[in-house]
Amino acid sequence: MPNVSLSHSVRQNLTALQQTADMMSVSQSRLASGKKVNSALDNATNFFTSQELNGRAGDLQGLLDGISNATKALEAANNAITAITKLVESAQATVRSAQSNPSNAAAMVTQFNSIRDQITDLADDASFNGVNLLKSTTTMKVAFNELTGAAKNELSVAGVDLSATGLAITAATALDDTEATAKLGLLTTALGTLRSTAATFGANLSIIQARKDFTKSSITTLKSGADNLVNADTNEEAATLLALQTRQQLSQSALSMANQQDQAVLRLFS
Repeated sequence: MPNVSLSHSVRQNLTALQQTADMMSVSQSRLASGKKVNSALDNATNFFTSQELNGRAGDLQGLLDGISNATKALEAANNAITAITKLVESAQATVRSAQSNPSNAAAMVTQFNSIRDQITDLADDASFNGVNLLKSTTTMKVAFNELTGAAKNELSVAGVDLSATGLAITAATALDDTEATAKLGLLTTALGTLRSTAATFGANLSIIQARKDFTKSSITTLKSGADNLVNADTNEEAATLLALQTRQQLSQSALSMANQQDQAVLRLFS
């Protein structure tokens, strides 16, 4: 097929139409996807930097689940300590009742031992998602960053045995004056241990809560930074598309006029 020669003005207008169509396609794609960078071909630096930021945000999101679990485990332990403290105070009242009314000592022995059993049961039940900090064999590690080795940042929370045995609260046998005095000493020491442990757990909970809030803020910052690198300004793209549509209409009119001029020249030879 022989080549068709186009006049200079027609060729210029066709080129302008093609360029406008390509630019419209880009704007339409950005409006449809909401992104100005959809692949490395659009902007390799922004694309891979955004992926890296989103990847770290994902790593921190995974850690956030562990931090939240640690928070709940400490809350469960603190709730149990509060309840155990009330039981120990109740045991003190029971012993004092036996001291003030020796004739009722046998009943108070039964009551004391029942309270002692409940202390152990409470310690056993102070578990969240399989973690029980009121058992001495438990150490909870809470990771605060996604790094390894020396760069890893984590907090170790050591468990404490707050069962009746761990608190050294022995079973009552008679609750006579001698045993009652000894039991009151043990219970006072147990209360000190409970309060000290509650203070330690409270401090750890404050640390973990602060890191939880910081991690949430870091995730938001990373995602926002990643989005700023690749997301399109939809208002700007919509305005650009409207301007390109206007340019396209003008180019089509100019092309029509150029064709009319060429046809006018041809009529001179007819």
